[in-house]
Amino acid sequence: MLWWWLVAVVIVGEGNWLLVRGGEVTYDGRSLIIDGQRKILFSGSIHYPRSTPQMWPSLIEKAKEGGLNVIQTYVFWNLHEPQPGQYDFSGRYDLVKFIKEIQSQSLYVALRIGPFIESEWTYGGFPFWLHDVPDIVYRSDNEPFKFYMQNFTRKIVELMKSEGLYASQGGPIILSQIENEYQNVEAAFGEKGPSYVVWAAKMAVQLDTGVPWMMCKQTDAPDPVYHGGTNFGRTASAYVITSYYDQAPLDEYGFKRQPKWGHLKDLHAAISLCSTTLLQGLQTNFSLGQLQEAYVFEEETRGCVAFLVNNDGRENATVQFRNLTFQLLPKSISILADCEKEIFNTAKVNTVSNERTTTTSETFNGTDRWEEYRDDIPNFLDTSLKSNTLLEHMNTTKDKSDYLWYTFSFQHNLSCTEPVLHVESLGHVAHAFVNSTYAGAAHGNHDVKGFTMDVPIVLNDGMNNISILSVMVGLPDSGAFLERRFAGLTKVEIHCGEIVLYNFTNYEWGYQVGLLGEKLQIYTEKDLGNANWSKVDISTTQPLTWYKTVFDAPVGDDPIALELGTMGKGEAWVNGQSIGRFWVSFQTSDGNSSQTLYNVPRSFLKPYGNLLVILEEFKGDPVQISLDTISVYIIVSQETSMTRSTRLHHSFDMVMGSFYLPKQTKSKLRHRRRHGEDAHFLCHEKLTIGVADGVGGWLKKGIDSGNYSRELLRNSVTALDSESRGAVNLRRVLEEAFCMTKSEGSSTVCIITLGDDNCLTALNVGDSGFMLFRNSKCVFQSPSQHHGFNHPYQLGNSEFGDGPDIATEIVVQVQSGDVVVAGTDGLIDNMFPYEIEEILSRIEDDKSVCKLARTIAKYASYNATDRYSDSPFSRASKLAGKNRLGGKVDDISVIVAKII
Repeated sequence: MLWWWLVAVVIVGEGNWLLVRGGEVTYDGRSLIIDGQRKILFSGSIHYPRSTPQMWPSLIEKAKEGGLNVIQTYVFWNLHEPQPGQYDFSGRYDLVKFIKEIQSQSLYVALRIGPFIESEWTYGGFPFWLHDVPDIVYRSDNEPFKFYMQNFTRKIVELMKSEGLYASQGGPIILSQIENEYQNVEAAFGEKGPSYVVWAAKMAVQLDTGVPWMMCKQTDAPDPVYHGGTNFGRTASAYVITSYYDQAPLDEYGFKRQPKWGHLKDLHAAISLCSTTLLQGLQTNFSLGQLQEAYVFEEETRGCVAFLVNNDGRENATVQFRNLTFQLLPKSISILADCEKEIFNTAKVNTVSNERTTTTSETFNGTDRWEEYRDDIPNFLDTSLKSNTLLEHMNTTKDKSDYLWYTFSFQHNLSCTEPVLHVESLGHVAHAFVNSTYAGAAHGNHDVKGFTMDVPIVLNDGMNNISILSVMVGLPDSGAFLERRFAGLTKVEIHCGEIVLYNFTNYEWGYQVGLLGEKLQIYTEKDLGNANWSKVDISTTQPLTWYKTVFDAPVGDDPIALELGTMGKGEAWVNGQSIGRFWVSFQTSDGNSSQTLYNVPRSFLKPYGNLLVILEEFKGDPVQISLDTISVYIIVSQETSMTRSTRLHHSFDMVMGSFYLPKQTKSKLRHRRRHGEDAHFLCHEKLTIGVADGVGGWLKKGIDSGNYSRELLRNSVTALDSESRGAVNLRRVLEEAFCMTKSEGSSTVCIITLGDDNCLTALNVGDSGFMLFRNSKCVFQSPSQHHGFNHPYQLGNSEFGDGPDIATEIVVQVQSGDVVVAGTDGLIDNMFPYEIEEILSRIEDDKSVCKLARTIAKYASYNATDRYSDSPFSRASKLAGKNRLGGKVDDISVIVAKII
């Protein structure tokens, strides 16, 4: 079930704590009031630097489609001000561009300036140079901290004002936030805590944004992350993986995660339906049972909404409410429109589930493809920074690197046959080298502050060099007094059994910040020559080895990931851009790797010759990694085998109808293509339907590809003759039809069959497809396959054609009353699912599937000829950088099949 709360404290000025006017945005104890109208706002977080500018439009569009009307984001101080007074708002850090994209899609913005953010972001978003400000105490009534905090907050506010982005200026920003979750730490600062809160509130209000400010401080308030994204580079906080909140409604790659996305969409729609009563009605609440209660909103003359709550986490509950009986599922909330009709229940999930899958595009399995560079192991004499004590890690590296070398030399003159190097550390990982030979490693975890490393070593008689590499996997992101945190080595000894032979804790140490490869920037193409690369020798893998290779971008537009399951720990760069840390060898409590797939944004790539550089700390094997494409196309029924077995005796049927509108053309081949290039068939005997679209590009060669699509489907119907109703093998049908088709040309195709197990099975090649509607709501849309924009996968006999083996197979569970709408790209490119939802909800006689098909086809035809409309085709064009407006004029085939 879902619990979706918004908890914040709103700040006002001039001592008026009841109502503040911020231009067109005001509020009271019930709601925000925007342009004089009360609003119910559905907000979700999308953090701009955790994705790419190329992803922003699609993410925001899907958030809007899912029912959000507010996008909230933190502002990341350490990214924007890496050095005092030096600002960066470029690329993924372009906050203004991100907010303007939200505005272009008619959504509001909640700008969470902080500037402390936590958010599993390194150092809570603070730039590390703050640490070196004399006498500073973060997040307290401390003058040095307040000075820099105010400077940055003012910088962001002035930037937003200069672009006219506050609602008071006609922009989308309706709320700003100062500080974050301060209640968690306020007590630690004593009297300096409350006075800091008062100062922060006053400072923020005086910046005169014209919109209310808020302070998020509730201890148990979740951050409603809608899209997590990726912690690129070294931005993740201590022990946090690179993939961020991948279980959010939009996953790391921007796919809808079902059923979560759809279930939330239904919730947003249900609450929106009742919004007037919720905003204007009188609220009452009362008990319905020992663990059951009702919350009722009712207007004097009309409108009533009820929320029936069952707090029992184990048992159903039967309750009486206004002379009606309701069954409440365990730990659930039912929303009743007009206080009588259930329109949503948090525990009833009607959205079909999906699964994310990977397809290997390229493997790097040849040693001749790789070159390596083994980083230097510094000794005491190689270092320039010296100290007679163990230095603190973070203060020494200044967050310029994860790595800090601790080195010393000593004269060994005591007898011991099995010496052991004993190291205690408050860092995250330590590697030990004795006389430049690797001795071993140890690491801690998120829940333990420190760890101990005991490794057997071999000492020379006489002088020995000990080099210990301390590693941080992100900086801490929360808690009071961050500026006082200690990391790094705290004790170094050599033991012989129970005896401490040597104690080097207070000794002369030499230090080196970072690895040599980092300093030389050998992960960039222009600086590759700074290292002496050699052929990979997998038989003698060593820690701290850099590997490099090149690869071409996979065809199509599916997201891409590196599968690093055979690596250990380190960092990876593509064309000089870090895709983040990896720590595959770190296992979760169930014995699995914490993460093996690492997002490679397509915007990081060139078509050919992309440079991949990997730093491996342990002894991972690069020749086993692969480059994968990511897709979501398999929908698996959630029913148990018993349930499905029972349903075999109650198999569904389909009522089918179709309508076809060939486009008008001025082509010289018009007399040869009067039937257009589309084809379709209905086969009730086998409960199977199909659509195909001949690829129009063949016209340039004088070929009517409509002949190919029509022959392909005729052969499909022929192949169906040998199949059994309810048990059609679609892959065999398509393969046989493909082999039998001899016409010139090529075609997309989608064939769908209803099985005895009450599942729809579909095979899809290209950009034809189908949608499934339940209660007039789209619960599934099949994915399309593209080599590039407007270049779909296509079956054909030429060297450019694809074979049937590339067809995507989809399985979707259906229910009685479901409606299947299948079509060629003339439908898919010109109609959004919500437009078909409107048609289905308007036509009461939904048994007339032919009437539905005709209406949908006419609607698609109208959209196709609208030169300025927003359409799926125009949006895909925008994402491809083409910016073509309006619909796409094409043949339009529509099949409507109702499940009965």
